[in-house]
Amino acid sequence: MRTIESLGSLQSKTVIVRCDLNVPLSDGIISDDGRIRASLTTIRELRDAGAKLVLISHLGRPKGEPDARYSLRPVAERMSELLGTPVRFVGETLGDAASAAVAQLSDGDVVLLENLRFNAAETSKDPSERRAFASALAELGDAFVSDGFGVVHRQQASVYELAQLLPSAAGRLVAAELDVLQRLTADAARPYTVVLGGSKVSDKLGVISHLLERVDTLLIGGGMVFTFLAAQGHAVASSLLESDQIDTVRGYLDDAERRGVRIVLPSDIVVAEKFAADARHEVVAADAIESSQFGADGLGLDIGPRSAETFASVIAQSETVFWNGPMGVFELDAFAGGTRTVARALTETHAFTVVGGGDSAAAVRALGFSDDQFGHISTGGGASLEYLEGKSLPGLEVLS
Repeated sequence: MRTIESLGSLQSKTVIVRCDLNVPLSDGIISDDGRIRASLTTIRELRDAGAKLVLISHLGRPKGEPDARYSLRPVAERMSELLGTPVRFVGETLGDAASAAVAQLSDGDVVLLENLRFNAAETSKDPSERRAFASALAELGDAFVSDGFGVVHRQQASVYELAQLLPSAAGRLVAAELDVLQRLTADAARPYTVVLGGSKVSDKLGVISHLLERVDTLLIGGGMVFTFLAAQGHAVASSLLESDQIDTVRGYLDDAERRGVRIVLPSDIVVAEKFAADARHEVVAADAIESSQFGADGLGLDIGPRSAETFASVIAQSETVFWNGPMGVFELDAFAGGTRTVARALTETHAFTVVGGGDSAAAVRALGFSDDQFGHISTGGGASLEYLEGKSLPGLEVLS
């Protein structure tokens, strides 16, 4: 994969950097700036090399037109604070204002353009539309650095076509993420444990299938666990259930047994009367969810404390641990215990630990853990999973 060195001297060159600045944002307030921080290594290196930087990114899922709720202006303000230098914000991606701002850049200056996805062509299914948009972007710079790992699994204009139109290379974040993923798939120290959570088992089927031949233990929590419990014949009351995946999950359980891979399911579950922070709840055995005081109306919202300690014990005995997906509804304190215990176990083990982006990264920060307590926190949950499924990632292939 081409790296920044392949671009030669960047002194006084205008470099377009595709970042992933898709941070959680509400009423202009950023609740987790992890992705901004992760982008700084590449930005600082390019500034030190004398480049003029044009940063581009998406935020959220606007419908191909401007939407103030998804403006990158707050990101520019936060990045200015973290960099210790002004990051000028331009309220458009293309146009006279954007062109003028880029023309005014001096060596080391940084400008952030408005949300790429305010332009429908960015995510268009029509390659010609994407290429036309990428061509317009390419006119703003001399070189392109792809450093938005969270989007390298997308064939989008700023990720794929733009890399074809300018001298291009991977930024330091993308290179670091790829190194970690190669370590997880080709060179993982054993015992190797994967912790999977999150709401839907269908989102994780590919990675489960691909990892069964590589790992020693799978720990299953989150909303996806109820499909596993149902596959074992247990009633799950009103808990999240993908009934159309039960047979598939049953097949994975059988396959794991044949391979000698342990799939560890929770032995107890925190069941609530409703989905609410103040909901009444109790801990019951995982095979007796409907026996809770809420009967068939009960909702499983977290793994139980006994299960969490079991998971922590397995993690403590591992040499490599990859974690993707919270163990419960961590946003509600009553149902954050399982996620907190797993996160703490990852900080206390000697193993190489990887937190697989997305909700997992948000969870560990929300629960008070810092990035440096883990071996690596990925910035791309979806991209990480697709790589671990063995899929080709267009945004990496185009840099080869």
